[in-house]
Amino acid sequence: MATLGLILFFLVSFSISTPSASVKDELTAYEALEEYDFPVGILPKGVLSYELDNSTGKFSVYLNGSCTFSIDSYQLKYKSTITGVITKDKISSLSGIKVKVLFLWLSIVTVVRDDDEIQFSVGIASADFAVSNFVESPTCGCGFDCVNVDGRKIKFDDQSLVSSA
Repeated sequence: MATLGLILFFLVSFSISTPSASVKDELTAYEALEEYDFPVGILPKGVLSYELDNSTGKFSVYLNGSCTFSIDSYQLKYKSTITGVITKDKISSLSGIKVKVLFLWLSIVTVVRDDDEIQFSVGIASADFAVSNFVESPTCGCGFDCVNVDGRKIKFDDQSLVSSA
């Protein structure tokens, strides 16, 4: 009888001291982006994990390796680790993402959302795009121009692409 009481004590203690956290309690990197009003498509598919300090907004995102792809006339490179500071509608001190402009690779240092547009800044210049272009995450290697299982190409909707200097 004492053994049964001891087992019940441990079971009750364990269930009280262990939080009943479900998988849904921890956000994915993509869901965390949405919490700050950014679309998931500013990160490529394949994020392994991330760290976020909610008090400072400092974050690190970890990919399986470096990632390159093209979207329209832009070539993008993501390092295996991306860092920065995120607040609602703004990512600053960004490190780990580059865009090829003409023949130069420039670091994207700031991303700002303003209503239905997202502005990517390389410091001396910036480009604005419709948020609708980032509803889906691009795939490393092919971006939005990937061949699916049926052999058909999946194309990026460039109708809503808007850029400015």
